[in-house]
Amino acid sequence: MERYDHGGDIYSRRVELDFSVNVNPLGMPEAVKAALKNDVANWQTYPDPCCRELRAKLSERLALPSSQILCGAGAADLIVRLCLTVRPKSVLVCAPTFSEYEKGALMAGAKVEQYFLKEENGFALDEGILAALARRPDMFFLCNPNNPTGTLTSPELIKRIADRCEELGVLFVIDECFLSFTGSPSARSLLADHPHTIVLDAFTKLYAMAGLRLGYLMCADEKLLRRVENFGQSWSVSSPAQTAGIAALSCEPEWTERTRAYIRRETVFLRSRLRALGLHVYDGAANYTLFRAPETLGKALLDRGILIRSCANYDGLDGTYWRVGLKTRADNIQLFSAIEEDLKR
Repeated sequence: MERYDHGGDIYSRRVELDFSVNVNPLGMPEAVKAALKNDVANWQTYPDPCCRELRAKLSERLALPSSQILCGAGAADLIVRLCLTVRPKSVLVCAPTFSEYEKGALMAGAKVEQYFLKEENGFALDEGILAALARRPDMFFLCNPNNPTGTLTSPELIKRIADRCEELGVLFVIDECFLSFTGSPSARSLLADHPHTIVLDAFTKLYAMAGLRLGYLMCADEKLLRRVENFGQSWSVSSPAQTAGIAALSCEPEWTERTRAYIRRETVFLRSRLRALGLHVYDGAANYTLFRAPETLGKALLDRGILIRSCANYDGLDGTYWRVGLKTRADNIQLFSAIEEDLKR
């Protein structure tokens, strides 16, 4: 039987509105679409295996040396490559969180330990993680903001974790794929003084480029970066992905500012309407919302062609937890109406 552990499975059923994924509700920037259309003739040649131009643009945008940036076919690709390169014996992850960390660790033969986030604390990471790190796992993955809860870890705690990992020799991997939606500062400012810290990001969410598969890894340990690079297949980043990434960076900072303004406004609307339906809604900082509702809600909505993300397969959650990504105001209203009608049955 086919198994799919993420949102976006629109290929096995009829879906008219997909709220199960968390890409930018503004869609792909027009400049990216135009660049892709104008670049088709170049796709007959192999892509630059080193992503030189893209890394140069990222270097300028991120204020990091290009030698400390590695591009890959999405953050998930880089997670797996990192795990298979390092071959950790033990990996610490939070629960609930993005499942690809555990998947990558298990592929590398690691034992996975979970640090369970407390619901009564809003699923926020607390200082107890420092004691968990004292057991000296080889790697610790942190999603910030976390998926599916949307909770942010404070910069102060992240600094303490990075310091602790440096002291203990633990590889600290911070996934910031949703951070651009929040305005919270990136941990990449820690890289220069913390060679055991790695930051992950991707074009997937902010630029609505999920189908193009483009992510990047940042680390001051350039020897480790080269090892991860050599572990991947040749030409792992396609020509269209590189073209799209370069064009996306040309849209900044206007694109991120416009996106954040929309997210702030629409999040208030979405969560207030969900609460008005009597649902328990969690206050996250990302472009998606976690809430609780009957386990039957997903099927009822799917019968209407609306797909939302069940969180039943997240450790620490169950089938009463649901996650929805922000979409347009009209689409969000259609979602509320469908939920309201189902709850009244």
